[in-house]
Amino acid sequence: MSTENLDISRRKLLGTVGAAGATGLALGAAGGAAAYAAGSQPAGTALASVGSTAVPFRGTHQAGILQPLQARGHLVAFDLAPGAGRKEAVALMRRWSAVAERLMAGEPAGPGDTGVALDAGPSSLTVTFGFGASFFDRTGLVARRPAELDPLPAFSSDRLDAGRSNGDLWVQIGADDALVAFHALRAVQKEAGAAARVRWQMNGFNRSPGATARPMTARNLMGQVDGSRNPKPSEPDFQKRIFVAAGGDQPWMTGGSYAVVRRIRMLLDDWEKLPPERQERVIGRRKSDGAPLTGGGETSELDLDRTGPDGKPVVPADAHARISAPEQNGGAAMLRRPFSFHDGIGADGTPDAGLLFIAWQADPRRGFVPVQRKLDRGDALSPFIRHEASGLFAVPGGPGAGEYVGQRLLEA
Repeated sequence: MSTENLDISRRKLLGTVGAAGATGLALGAAGGAAAYAAGSQPAGTALASVGSTAVPFRGTHQAGILQPLQARGHLVAFDLAPGAGRKEAVALMRRWSAVAERLMAGEPAGPGDTGVALDAGPSSLTVTFGFGASFFDRTGLVARRPAELDPLPAFSSDRLDAGRSNGDLWVQIGADDALVAFHALRAVQKEAGAAARVRWQMNGFNRSPGATARPMTARNLMGQVDGSRNPKPSEPDFQKRIFVAAGGDQPWMTGGSYAVVRRIRMLLDDWEKLPPERQERVIGRRKSDGAPLTGGGETSELDLDRTGPDGKPVVPADAHARISAPEQNGGAAMLRRPFSFHDGIGADGTPDAGLLFIAWQADPRRGFVPVQRKLDRGDALSPFIRHEASGLFAVPGGPGAGEYVGQRLLEA
C-alpha cells in the first residue's frame, strides 16, 4: 500500500465516529439538512471526520441524489465533439466512471494526477452523470430516449440563456472540501479528451459541515430555510416519486431519476428592501425557523384553511409555500438538492447570485412541470427571482459490479 493510501486509511480510522454519524443521517437529510452536528464529533477529530467520509460509487442509485448537501458543488454540461458518436460515448463513460470511482474512494485520479487534493480524504465526494435529450440523437439511440426527456414547456418567468442550458451530457460534482471538488471537476474535464467539450459550467456552495450546533435544513441566499417540504425516504411513496421503477418502457433507467437543473438568479437588492414580515408572507413561512405561518415547527403541516381575525388566509393565496405544496398540485413532489451561487458583483453593485436548483423526480411531467406551471401563474416570489438557464437530464441507476454508468443504455 502506498504512503498516500496509508495516510488516507489513518484519516478514515480517526474519522470513524464522524463518518458513521454522517451515514446515519444521510436518509433523513435528503430534505436539505446539513448532516453534521458539531457536538457529535469527538474533540480534535472534526476535520478528519469531514475529510474521511466516503460515499460508495456503486449501488442501486447513483451517488449525489440521496446524500446530504455538500459544502461545494460544480455542475458541468458537455456536448459530444463533432464526429463523435456512440463508440466515443462508450469510451468516455468508461473513463469517467473509472476516475469517479477512484476519486470517491479518496484515491488519486490516475497517472498524472495533479495533486490538488493530495492531503485530503474523499470528503463526501459524489460524481453523478446524466444524459440530455440531444445525446440520443448524437449516438443513434433515439429509440431509447425516454418520453420523460421531452423538452420542458416555456414559462413566462423564463429568461433562459441557450448557451448555458441543456447539453448532451451532464455531470454533478459535490464534496465537503473545495479542493476535492475542484480536483474532481478538473479530472472529469481532462478525461473528456477529444470526445466532448464543455458547453457550460457553474459553481455552487452550501453551509459547511459542522457550522451549526445541530443538523439543520439549509438556508438560501434570501436567508430562508429551503427544503422543509422535501419528500423523505421514510415516506411509503418516496421511491415511486423520485426513482424510476423496474418494468418501464426504458429498462436502462431502472433505479434512475430525472434531474431538472435551473440557474435561478435572486434579485437580492429588491428582496432585502422588504421588511421581514413581508418576506414571510411572500414565502408563507417564518424566516427564523422555517415553520409555517400557521404555527408549529419547521416540519409542521401547513394549515391552508386557517384564516386570521381579518378573515383572510394566514398563509396568503399567492404565498410560495401554498402554491408549491404537494396537496395543491395533485401530490406532485420533487427531491430538491440545490447549491447557492455567487458569480460576482456587477458594475452597478448588483450581485449575480442565487440558486442552482436541482430537482430529482421519477417523471418531470408529474413533478417539476405542474408545480412550475402553477408558480408561473401567480407566485408572490416571482418578482424577486429570474430563471436564467435550464436543463433536463436522464440520470440512470447506479452501476453494478464491473459496470460503468450508462452501460445498460449504450450496450443493450
